[in-house]
Amino acid sequence: MMKSPCHPGELLEDSFGEDGLNISIAEAARRLGVARVTLSRVVNTRAAVSPDLAVRLERAGLSTARFWLAVQAAYDLSLALKRKQPKVIPFQVPGKKAA
Repeated sequence: MMKSPCHPGELLEDSFGEDGLNISIAEAARRLGVARVTLSRVVNTRAAVSPDLAVRLERAGLSTARFWLAVQAAYDLSLALKRKQPKVIPFQVPGKKAA
């Protein structure tokens, strides 16, 4: 079975923690220009990395905005694939035979 992608907050926690930059969430939030509670919610996997936060992380030297958004998208998609989905009726593309 394939392992689920991690939430980007887990990577941020590692980046800010003792094995990384060794700075507090409050200090990281101040440097990024976001509210401490906003960053805390992301780090504690209770909120998503927004495009704005992704850009700030890139400008702060923590990878690229595209990386953070790709990690978030992979995490979100993994959750969606695990949820029960309604029955979907495929579209018929003109000129293409049904499978």
